[in-house]
Amino acid sequence: MDIDRLGGDTVIRGSDIDASAARERTRQRRLLRLAVILLCPVIYVWTRLLKGDPFVFGMPRFFQQYPELVLSIGLMVMLGGLILLPFLGAGRSPHVVLRPEDTGISLDDIVGADHTKREAIDTLNLFLAHRTFHDEMGGTARRGVLFEGAPGTGKTYLAKAMAGEAGVPFLFVSASEFQSMYYGQTNRKVRTFFKQLRKLAISEGGAIGFIEEFDAIGMSRSGMNTGTMREGITGVVNELLVQMQSFDVPVGPVKMLGKLVDFVNRWLPATRQLRRPQMIPANVLVIAATNRAKDLDPALIRPGRFDRVVHFGLPARPDREAIAAYYLGRKAHTDDVDAAMVAELSSGYTPVQIERLLDEALIFAIRGNRREMNRTDVLDAKLVTELGLAQKVGYAPLEKRRIAIHEAGHAVIAEVLGRKVEVASILRRSESLGLVAHGDGGAEEQHLRTPSDGRRLIQVALAGMAAEELEFGEASSGIAGDLAAATTIAAQMVGALGAGGSRLSLEAAHMPGAANIVAKVLGDEPSRKAAETILEEAEVAVHELVAIHRDQLFAVAEALMERDELDGDEVRRIVAVHAVSGQPVPEASH
Repeated sequence: MDIDRLGGDTVIRGSDIDASAARERTRQRRLLRLAVILLCPVIYVWTRLLKGDPFVFGMPRFFQQYPELVLSIGLMVMLGGLILLPFLGAGRSPHVVLRPEDTGISLDDIVGADHTKREAIDTLNLFLAHRTFHDEMGGTARRGVLFEGAPGTGKTYLAKAMAGEAGVPFLFVSASEFQSMYYGQTNRKVRTFFKQLRKLAISEGGAIGFIEEFDAIGMSRSGMNTGTMREGITGVVNELLVQMQSFDVPVGPVKMLGKLVDFVNRWLPATRQLRRPQMIPANVLVIAATNRAKDLDPALIRPGRFDRVVHFGLPARPDREAIAAYYLGRKAHTDDVDAAMVAELSSGYTPVQIERLLDEALIFAIRGNRREMNRTDVLDAKLVTELGLAQKVGYAPLEKRRIAIHEAGHAVIAEVLGRKVEVASILRRSESLGLVAHGDGGAEEQHLRTPSDGRRLIQVALAGMAAEELEFGEASSGIAGDLAAATTIAAQMVGALGAGGSRLSLEAAHMPGAANIVAKVLGDEPSRKAAETILEEAEVAVHELVAIHRDQLFAVAEALMERDELDGDEVRRIVAVHAVSGQPVPEASH
């Protein structure tokens, strides 16, 4: 095979790759063995026929002469089998073997993840051309790859796509299935899994093993060396370490032939001893997936075992747009729903969450007796997936006005400070009596935050309280969540971002009883005072803004009381119509 093909952008295919060549040699040997096995009984039967002694089919004479003995032996065998079967099955590997056509997924279905797709192509090419890579370049192909990332980021999906491309058996197993109620059987299941991997790799030219939720059996052994935990943690990790180094250990016929050669060599002089058979290492690739890579045992991630860690992160905006375009190509939608719009709404979403968002939008379309989702359906689906279903509570008139004033305060100040409001609502969702969803106002996705950004977010969080105090003289219990959000932002600014007059980071401190940055800041008196100062300054500023934009606030509140819910464009139109003279107003979208 041409070595230049290893560096391509696609997976190598064809009959000249090493895996295909090994599979063809194995097929020819299998046919030869079958021919030899069948030839012997054919010769025997043909010889008897030539002698005039044909076979007579029927019950053997022994069964006819001693039927009671045969029945007794049969019952004993059946009883023994019933007793032994649970123990024999306890050590079986729980994996499922998938063939390329079983997954229905290929690397063409991987969108919005170019770097992980590139790693998958490189890994597969080295796996399929391992002999060429070793003989011509002196390299050693990867034996283990670790997929690490948050749930729903596509780890299992990519592994199945690799299985569809590789053309070799794919052994899928969940790590929790290795656990057994019998002592020692967990280790035995792990050994059996790797034994099947090696067996299929030798017969098929290669095999890929995929272990889902790998942290269930690969947790760090630190502090777990007690006798009660040995089989559960330490013993299983030790077994994994041994098995990941056992792909070049003689197995099957080669192992038996090696023992036979050793026995014969005991009787031969040193100059005439036979050569032991050469073992060709099994072409095995083990892929493990976890969202807790930091908790794995360090020995598992060293070179020679899982020596490549591929991180699966949340998709950036261009990647989300590619993912959305892929799913929209399969789902019915109107022209006002496009990939750019979905990408903008799905900031922080995983690929699975993006697909779920669109499926929820289709459900809203069905409720409206439509066969296509529209923009409103997608917006409604976003609220449902993040906050739950909307429900009308039947507020008293005064309470409804208070909630509308509160949410209008959030919406107007968010727009004034450059935040883009997506929806404002006084419908109840989960524990929230109302909400305002807003995001970055710019066209480009923002990955970094400055102290000024933090102060603006605090002002938006406190705007509902300021609006209530302006209209009613005091705020209600509805500000509890807002104060918690504002306190969290202020604590992060002081304790982690150096915005409180000190460059010391409390995030770096390991304090007993302080599991998060808010607890650390509140427990440190100087940091607490700095956070309080930030909150006090934000409160003064937002009261001034609410007073200046009072007309806009009341206009949005009246619209909320009338319609219960407003989308971002409607909020911006109201803010523009009631603009304060001399004050900048965000442009309304049309």
